[in-house]
Amino acid sequence: MKDLLVVILNLLFGQKKIPLVDKKNIKNVLIIRQHNQFGDLLASSSLFVAFKESLQYCRLTVVVSPQNFYAISKNNYIDEKFVFDKKKLLSISYLISLKKILRKNYDLAVVPSTVSLSLTSSLLGNLSGSKYKLGLSELDGKTNKYSFLFNYGIKLDWRQNPDRHVADFILDVVRPLGINTTKFNPIVSIDTGDIEVADEFVNRFWKKGEQLLIGLHIGAGKPKNRWSLNKYIQLTSLIDKNFNSKFYITGSKADIEEIEYFKANSKIKVNYFIDRTIPQLAALISKSDLFITNDTGVMHVAGSTTTPQISIFGPTNPFNWAPLGKNKYFIRDKTELIDAIDVEEVFNLCKKILEKKDE
Repeated sequence: MKDLLVVILNLLFGQKKIPLVDKKNIKNVLIIRQHNQFGDLLASSSLFVAFKESLQYCRLTVVVSPQNFYAISKNNYIDEKFVFDKKKLLSISYLISLKKILRKNYDLAVVPSTVSLSLTSSLLGNLSGSKYKLGLSELDGKTNKYSFLFNYGIKLDWRQNPDRHVADFILDVVRPLGINTTKFNPIVSIDTGDIEVADEFVNRFWKKGEQLLIGLHIGAGKPKNRWSLNKYIQLTSLIDKNFNSKFYITGSKADIEEIEYFKANSKIKVNYFIDRTIPQLAALISKSDLFITNDTGVMHVAGSTTTPQISIFGPTNPFNWAPLGKNKYFIRDKTELIDAIDVEEVFNLCKKILEKKDE
């Protein structure tokens, strides 16, 4: 059936292979990023920066999903956003909106892929009104059976340099066009309203200048990326005994089980910043002296700030995904098991960071 689908789609939508478009002719760009998780999208926002830096007066439209649109809710590099929701495809009004966003006389449609290939994304790029359609012909040696939906296909291969960061790797999709950047940090734009929400929260319990403010994110979508809750409880207790600190925990309804366990078992006072927007979360983290997190989407939100940060990793390669920059640290055990990481190891790094702030 899959082979038959390939044949049918090729007959209906196959594109003529032509040389790469000259970037001088690119003014209006569509990027399809609906198949990635929230953290993946945020970690690879260098792609949006690259277009704005490389193309003067470029207008950028990005199609995302209900699962990842939070990552670009206030990204100042993006001119227009559209949430592609498969559940709404039976709605006539939604289909009209989708057609309108796809048919905007784009000069270039790009379907970047870093983790997996997506037929849906490829089709959306193909169905756009773009004059030129660019996507992957191959990923890690796996042929994209649907590369005929593009005018030009790019081969990407993590295996050539398995420790490259995703923010660098994703740019290989557009580097042949002369589109590039050296700014690899995630982008979360915050405004005065976000700062006011963060201020209102911390002013209830924290005395700036007198106490350290330390945030934690103890949840993660994947169980293998969650450090032991008991170890988080032990860690906050150790920090509390050694530093004059106030703590908060971030999360959403998805983390409620972990949060309730922490509340029931921790002996120190901790505050909770739950179900807030990504910009509000970034505003709060930016006020903190240290943020400690599992390998999950919020890790990349913290990575968009200059706040010292410790990211605790399990099986995922931190060289690919850990936030970059000054005072951004990660810990990973050689066994690749997150609970093989000792509390003392994390505390010693916390101590080094917090004592440095006191100098």
